[in-house]
Amino acid sequence: MPSSNQDGGCVGSTTFSSWCGGGGGISIDKSSHRNRTANATAAVASHLITFGVVVTIALSTTTSSQSSTMMHLVPTASATSAFRRSVAFGRANHHNRRGASASSSSAVQPAFAVLSSSSRNHHHRHRSERKSATASSAQLLYPTTKVFHQSSMARYFSTTTSETTTSTSSASASSQKDRLNYDLHNAAKGLPSDSSYDPTSFESAIYTWWETSGCFDPDATKSKRTLRASTTSPSTTNNKKEEPYVLPMPPPNVTGRLHMGHAIFVALQDVLARFHRMRGKTVLWTPGTDHAGIATQLQVEKLLMAEGGKRRATEEEIAEARSSGADEETLSKLVGREEFLTKVWEYKEEQGGAITSQLRSLGASADWKRERFTMDPALCVGVTEAFVRLYEKGLIYRGTYMVNWSPGLMTAVSDLEVEYTEEEGKLYYFKYMVEGGGGDEEEEFLPVATTRPETIFGDTAVCVNPNDERYKHLIGKRVLVPMSSSNNNGESRSIPIISDEYVDMEFGTGALKITPGHDPNDYELGKKYNLEIRNVMNKDATMNNACGDKYSGLDRFVAREQLWKDMEDANLTIKVEAHTQRVPRSQRGGEIIEPLVSKQWFVRTEGMGAKALEAVQTGDIRIVPPRFEKVWYGWLTNIRDWCISRQLWWGHRIPVWYVGNNDDDSDETFIVARNEEEARQKAMDAGHAADVILRQENDVLDTWFSSGLWPFATVGWPQDEDGDESTDLARFYPGTCLETGYDILFFWVARMVMLGIELTGVSPFQVIYLHGLVRAADGSKMSKTKGNVIDPLDTVSEFGADSLRYSLVTGVTPGQDIPLNMEKIAANKAFANKLWNCCKFVTENALKGVDALEMETLAVTGPLEKEEFETLALPERYIISKCHELVESVTNDIENYQLGAAGSKIYEFLWDQYADWYIEISKTRLYEGFGGGGEDAKTARRVLVYILDTSMRLLHPYMPFVTEQLWHHLPRAPKADGIAANALMLADWPQMGNAVLVKDKDAIATFECFQALTRSIRNARAEYNVEQGKKISATVVASGHFKDAIEAEIKSLVMLAKLDPDQVAVLDAGSDEAKGAAASDSVQLVVQDGVEAYLPLSGLVDVEKERQRLQKQSAKLAKEIEKLAGRLQSKGFVDKARPDVVEKARAELAELEDQASKVQSSLDAMG
Repeated sequence: MPSSNQDGGCVGSTTFSSWCGGGGGISIDKSSHRNRTANATAAVASHLITFGVVVTIALSTTTSSQSSTMMHLVPTASATSAFRRSVAFGRANHHNRRGASASSSSAVQPAFAVLSSSSRNHHHRHRSERKSATASSAQLLYPTTKVFHQSSMARYFSTTTSETTTSTSSASASSQKDRLNYDLHNAAKGLPSDSSYDPTSFESAIYTWWETSGCFDPDATKSKRTLRASTTSPSTTNNKKEEPYVLPMPPPNVTGRLHMGHAIFVALQDVLARFHRMRGKTVLWTPGTDHAGIATQLQVEKLLMAEGGKRRATEEEIAEARSSGADEETLSKLVGREEFLTKVWEYKEEQGGAITSQLRSLGASADWKRERFTMDPALCVGVTEAFVRLYEKGLIYRGTYMVNWSPGLMTAVSDLEVEYTEEEGKLYYFKYMVEGGGGDEEEEFLPVATTRPETIFGDTAVCVNPNDERYKHLIGKRVLVPMSSSNNNGESRSIPIISDEYVDMEFGTGALKITPGHDPNDYELGKKYNLEIRNVMNKDATMNNACGDKYSGLDRFVAREQLWKDMEDANLTIKVEAHTQRVPRSQRGGEIIEPLVSKQWFVRTEGMGAKALEAVQTGDIRIVPPRFEKVWYGWLTNIRDWCISRQLWWGHRIPVWYVGNNDDDSDETFIVARNEEEARQKAMDAGHAADVILRQENDVLDTWFSSGLWPFATVGWPQDEDGDESTDLARFYPGTCLETGYDILFFWVARMVMLGIELTGVSPFQVIYLHGLVRAADGSKMSKTKGNVIDPLDTVSEFGADSLRYSLVTGVTPGQDIPLNMEKIAANKAFANKLWNCCKFVTENALKGVDALEMETLAVTGPLEKEEFETLALPERYIISKCHELVESVTNDIENYQLGAAGSKIYEFLWDQYADWYIEISKTRLYEGFGGGGEDAKTARRVLVYILDTSMRLLHPYMPFVTEQLWHHLPRAPKADGIAANALMLADWPQMGNAVLVKDKDAIATFECFQALTRSIRNARAEYNVEQGKKISATVVASGHFKDAIEAEIKSLVMLAKLDPDQVAVLDAGSDEAKGAAASDSVQLVVQDGVEAYLPLSGLVDVEKERQRLQKQSAKLAKEIEKLAGRLQSKGFVDKARPDVVEKARAELAELEDQASKVQSSLDAMG
């Protein structure tokens, strides 16, 4: 940021958001003392948030003690449009809003823009075209120079400047300033009547405002470190201790594209982050990206290939090409390591920002200032330090082991990067000739079956089950390897026949060829019986010299066909059968994985695994859901050493230096060090010369190794190990919760726990919360070939981020897969629209014409006092009681990681209770036409605002955008000190505990009776086909408090059930009138014990016509029942049909019988 100068240079520009509209350009020039001017200007700028303008503040120093302050404001396009709407609204309501600024707006389109230096110059050049205004007579202008609300804006700026130049110690000035802020934010709230829910119009702008306002910073809620005292929640104690809530984000691939796997973890983690932030905790959600060694390198290799066939080549390959006389064009296509890594970094810089932008589009409230990349310099230090420490502890070693080898990628890959598919293949049966003949023809060969004949050259034994009578007599003898004489001095190589109960006697021939160098199971048997390991393939999956000259250099599958043909010619084959098998394929390249034994670097995991196992067993780490503890125990009890080396160039190069010029695969003289300088010093300490040749290991570390350090490396390990309590490492490690998919519980989560405990001495987090996989609606895996993939970016564009988030989270049961379809997402967009319309009703109808004094009362959103609650009518006590029950239930659910259940409860309350019931009932309080007005209207407004405010706080973690947008249209107090912005995401979570959340169980039961009565009448209207708008008469019979409640809410009943107010009676159950209420032409509705309703049919419907209709319906149902009952009575159907088909038929019969019973009841009521 440039500093001010004598020529009046720009001090800085600030971007503001608009919640209530936009304005034109404003220039303010005022001379005062520098500090007072700066304060005043900042205050004015801060208040201009309401008008959606871009503010550029320039201070120029003059020769005197005076300074000139220029604040230039430029409206964004959306702000301009919004302001035009706000002006029209302001004019219409100006006289109805006592004490309100006429320039306040009802429009809601946040607008953001940055005023560049060029655009500033442009505006200065055209200042003459705009009407400038001083602080005493500011004008709000558009390019057309039309003036809107000039006088009221002038009063606003004059007041603001005056207020802010007064000493901040003045209580009265502070009060006036707060009042002004209150007026500005609350006086003209309201969604325009013609507005509709359009998430694309505000989601991006709101997110930008959150981020630029510092809402994602852990200290954004600094003043709320202790929650309200009255709470029964278990987490309150934690809040009082100011324990942070730390949530490490699983780092997506830096060059990846958003998919549903990302969307589900963002949605779930953001719910947790926003919930705990509103609960007053210091929340750190650390975002970042993974370098994704294989995936990124593969992409760059494809790009190089597209550039005229370029490929990466080792120094040896390039040197060999030069020595063989390759021309410049050929040499230009060989890309060395340094050049290749430069290309990868360039690609990362070009593509790396896309995934984080996409995560932002979902509303991720992560602290992007702390964003990390697994190859950031600080994290590189951590990775190297981890390797060195583990090696020094004896936990890292170099050894020979079987790995998953990707011939296409030319590297070992992890188990997670191998996908198994069911494929049609072949089972080849052939003869292993018994060495020495045997005399009897049947004993001359041992029949063997294999799916991979090309690996015969690597066989070092044939194994049979010791209990197999067919082959017992052959155990201990030797057989000759087919076609092996060409590479064994003209003699066939012989191998032993061994026995082990591992062999399945039913598979193939019951005799198993053992190839320890190319099969993981055979490798284990080879170690058990000390068999030779023969490698018959090169790393590119061609056959090597161990196969003989005829096959050497052939692709493995070409060699398979050639070998089988030669064996047929030698009469060594028996038959070939079709066979379905599980084929391991590379997740990245798609080629078949080849198990190979090679020299690699490994982590010794037995001891580390035991510590991770103990952490769960002792409760130090809690796994949600608990059933995955069994999986955890199984993996860590039978854990194998972890291969951490990869034959790639992109990644963390292993910090090992080999001494001398020998090949890495054969050299055992190496030094582990943090850098080459330390390596050379260690070499010298070991007796080597100072100029000894040191060659760093070419391999890089498995991506899971660096990401396994994520919880502590991202907060300053190892640099801040000895730092004070202010460091991020001291504040935010260990973390609180690790939320991720169950599919990487072992590959990532277990390794994080092992590395965390080993390197830091503590478990890296307290809770492991596992979600399932997002699947298609039918439970199948989403795939492009099936055409059932739902693209989250397209979904957000069409339905908004809130709808997608809510669909994902409310479908979650911990650990269970999540079925998803577009219908569900569309339904949740309808829910967001329902919320929008609720808010529009409250702000545009309920609050219309409310004076400033009442508006200030409505801004108090804390729980109602018990005394006030007890004065309320039944519907108000009911909705508040249900709301308070919801607060407790949702809070407890989220704290116990039942996020889906909590979200669904909010939906049900808002739609079923608030929108469908209370808003409708409130109309009888608000509108004079229904007998409302006065104090009843005030009470209804208080309850409407309170419930909507509370509900939006509960819903905010799930649907942050629409709730933030709407919340700014409700009456609310100014932001508290220490809060980054006056944002819903930083507002208080509703308070907990019986002391503040008053409830009335009797009111709930009574109102539920009222609801049942209303539904009964509505259902009867529908059942008897009463015209939609026709008002009917009714007699209600009840006793005690039920009667009192119904009488008190008779206006509500009339409106909701569409009754004729002059033809409604409520009778005491014991009265003579009640006994005579059941006329022969009335329908009796039994609501519950002691509450009944009677609807006279006379004049309501054509009784005879209705009777005929019901009789026809009854006859039709009788036929269907007879047919289905006969089917179910058939023993052939019940015994032969699938159980689910039989059960479905029984359910259909029960439903038909229920319908028939209802029709008959209606006929009986007609007499």
